Amino acid sequence: MLIGEVARRSGVSARMLRHYESLGLLRPSGRTGSGYREYSGEDIRRIFHIESLRSLGLSLREIGRALDDPRFTPSALVDDLIRQTHERIAAENELLTRLRRIDAAEPTDWEDVLQVVAFLQALGSKSAAARQRAALSSAGEVPVPVEALVEAVLRESDPNVAGALRWALARSGDGGTALLAEGLDSPVAAVRERAVQTLAEMPGDEATARLRDALANADVVVRGHAALALGTRGVAEAIPELIDMIVAGKSDTDAADALSMLAGDPATVDQTAADRIASGLVDRLAHGTTEAPARVRLTQALADIPGSTVSDALVDLSQDGERAVALTAAYLLRLRDAR
Repeated sequence: MLIGEVARRSGVSARMLRHYESLGLLRPSGRTGSGYREYSGEDIRRIFHIESLRSLGLSLREIGRALDDPRFTPSALVDDLIRQTHERIAAENELLTRLRRIDAAEPTDWEDVLQVVAFLQALGSKSAAARQRAALSSAGEVPVPVEALVEAVLRESDPNVAGALRWALARSGDGGTALLAEGLDSPVAAVRERAVQTLAEMPGDEATARLRDALANADVVVRGHAALALGTRGVAEAIPELIDMIVAGKSDTDAADALSMLAGDPATVDQTAADRIASGLVDRLAHGTTEAPARVRLTQALADIPGSTVSDALVDLSQDGERAVALTAAYLLRLRDAR
């Protein structure tokens, strides 16, 4: 079969067939009397083998080894191809992500594009100072891709850089709240904590709603951050979690402060909030399994909660069998009488 017919039947151009020959990859079995290349059935099979291996991403040199070297092991080559393909896909996905973020910034000219590219590169810098400068510069005229800020804050371990990124996100509106909420379900504890810390600094109803959802999170750290943030926002749903934090001794002082804000801010909480807090604290004090240190913390948390429920409870607690509880309650009673 002459080269033209081979090219027509195989789909490989005559030019490529000559290139294969020049590389020693394919040699026609014979020549016609006029000197034209003549390909046998075995040559045709080799062409199809070459094209099959090319479809896997092998180079022509690798194909030559695969076909001619009896010591060649396909498993090693396939493993290497898998690795290279993963690397290529990762690089393409990274490029696609960068392009989408540039597009999301809605640049008006090439100068804007270059500024966004520089910002994204700085966010990914190994230098904490460069990352922090990038976060602080996000308040400039060029729109910043919120997705990039969220991704950066969720992976950031430097507290100063993380603070700058949270500030930048808070200024960006509520566009990143949904992505941050996804971070609350991350399998990595540090990512979940960064997500809820950032949500806590995000303004608006959307962030508050996400923090409400976080009160049901399986991670106690996430629930704690959410409860503290909601307490400062006047959301009474945080009360049970704040009381649990006092019992557990985890950020108990902050939790007590949040309860006092909820109880004493009539502009944001209904009249029954103080009674609800007081009842919750008193119930935990009376619980038989609550240990002595936790009972002291609960008693201390009653200090700034108004209402007769607390006053009556402090009178009873001043006679408590645990000396630390009794002394704390008596001291708080004196303070209330002096007001």
